[in-house]
Amino acid sequence: MPKFPVVSGKKLIKALEKAGFESVSQKGSHVKLRKTDSDGKKTVIVPLRPVIRTGTMKSVLRQSHLNLEELQKFL
Repeated sequence: MPKFPVVSGKKLIKALEKAGFESVSQKGSHVKLRKTDSDGKKTVIVPLRPVIRTGTMKSVLRQSHLNLEELQKFL
């Protein structure tokens, strides 16, 4: 399994937008992104941090139903 990339919150949001998510709202330092497809609605919360930690990255991948290889294509 490849290593998790070291990215900022802004870069991760841009990658998720390329994957079809759109920014819905922001509360403080957390941005909510949403995507609607045939499987239903998927909502992802991304913190605006200089570096996204590994546990947070795993949570974002789980919420978005993307795997690491798919995300790296959009980064």
